[in-house]
Amino acid sequence: MRRGFHVRYWVAAAVLAGALLGGGLLGTRIGRSQEAVPFFVASAEEAAPGGRVSFENGFTPIVQRVVPAVVNVFSERVVRSNTQASPFFDNPFFRDFFGDRGPFNVPRERSERSLGSGVIVSPEGYILTNSHVVQGSTGIRVGLADKRELNGRIVGADPKTDIAVIRVDERNLPVLTLGDATKVAVGDFVLAVGNPFGVGQTVTQGIVSATGRRGLNIEQYEDFIQTDAAINPGNSGGALVNVRGELIGINTAILTGGGGNQGVGFAVPSNMARHIMEQILKHGRVIRGYLGVAIQDVTEPMAQAFGMKEARGVVVSDVTQGGPADRAGLKRGDVILQVNGEPAVDSAGVSLRIAQTAPGGKARLRILRDNREQEITATLGELPAERERTQGGPPEESGQARLGISVQELTPAIARELGLPRGTAGVLVSDVQPGSAAAEAGLQRGDVIQEVNRRPVRSVADFRRAAGGRDGQPVLLLVNRGGSTIYVTIERR
Repeated sequence: MRRGFHVRYWVAAAVLAGALLGGGLLGTRIGRSQEAVPFFVASAEEAAPGGRVSFENGFTPIVQRVVPAVVNVFSERVVRSNTQASPFFDNPFFRDFFGDRGPFNVPRERSERSLGSGVIVSPEGYILTNSHVVQGSTGIRVGLADKRELNGRIVGADPKTDIAVIRVDERNLPVLTLGDATKVAVGDFVLAVGNPFGVGQTVTQGIVSATGRRGLNIEQYEDFIQTDAAINPGNSGGALVNVRGELIGINTAILTGGGGNQGVGFAVPSNMARHIMEQILKHGRVIRGYLGVAIQDVTEPMAQAFGMKEARGVVVSDVTQGGPADRAGLKRGDVILQVNGEPAVDSAGVSLRIAQTAPGGKARLRILRDNREQEITATLGELPAERERTQGGPPEESGQARLGISVQELTPAIARELGLPRGTAGVLVSDVQPGSAAAEAGLQRGDVIQEVNRRPVRSVADFRRAAGGRDGQPVLLLVNRGGSTIYVTIERR
């Protein structure tokens, strides 16, 4: 019986492998204003050199197709450091014996060479990699699979997504097809290709563990594919491919406690990488849409404080005066439920969707205001570089019995010291008790509380009246911190 099980298993596995590996490669193109940048288009025969794919040779046909298009990226950079020689060496007596070691603790410059990976996506020599692989580099060398090394130059980089485009002066290079990452599903087989620890070109296999991973604070704009295929230092910028040999992601980061792979790796989806590359090739930089709001995820306590039946959408905690949202009529305290017909699941996803919409485009927002749904349409502006920052989410709520804060009147002099606009009203948090509900919720000394449970406060007396309530009822605070406002919810038990 056990032997029969194994026979059926191997037959079924062979059929599955043939079905997974037998598909043809797809083709796509990317454009820019001056010229078209062609991407790889291949037939099923080209995808499987050497004949039919069978269970015995596993992923070999795909690997043979992919590996030549994955390169090593050597980045030269100048690092400034302080010498740590003993101050005794500054004494002329010791110099006679040991020579001139240089002054103590004086900045010195040294050249450092780091290693990453990249993916050739155009026969014209365009290569996708990570921004952090080439950041601050004074020179780039690209090592091809055929052992050649070429000089590379940075075409453009976007640290907000950790994607960069480099180019080598070589034509007719082997390339990878850009696949459609929106079709990637949890459980799909994937291969990761790169040069971990500098040991040489390496292929690892795994599955897609999750898609749409956001809120990891690895990059400002996140929509990661998570995989358990081994990714290690040196793999950054390398390829994550599906069983058709299509590039579905650029390997970017790992979560680890010891510096190596522990089965949790992340890749920037190919669609995002393609969008960034299009922007860089067309404009020389990345242009993003701008709504002019600060947003937060709606938590359960916050939903209760807003009188919502369930926690959904994202809440507007601040509106930039004169910005697109302000002109469209969006207000602080509005809850965005949908953006262009798509559910607003979390603040990171909404920020990404707005950023990927071209300036001048429309954002149709379904919002909840005073427990009534309505639609607002905003015409997006262009995100200024200085505004490209992570929108802060709400601190974690606590279940402590009391708030644990002291407040005082906000005087004009204190408001000036804090850099607040003239006319800012509220009360100043002068002390936060360690371990209290307020401390656990993230409230800080120097915060200015402007609203309690949606009611404006202009004095300590206002605050005390508004904050009074029964245990078990959450307190919703609108807090001004450094000129930006966020909502903070404190649960009382």
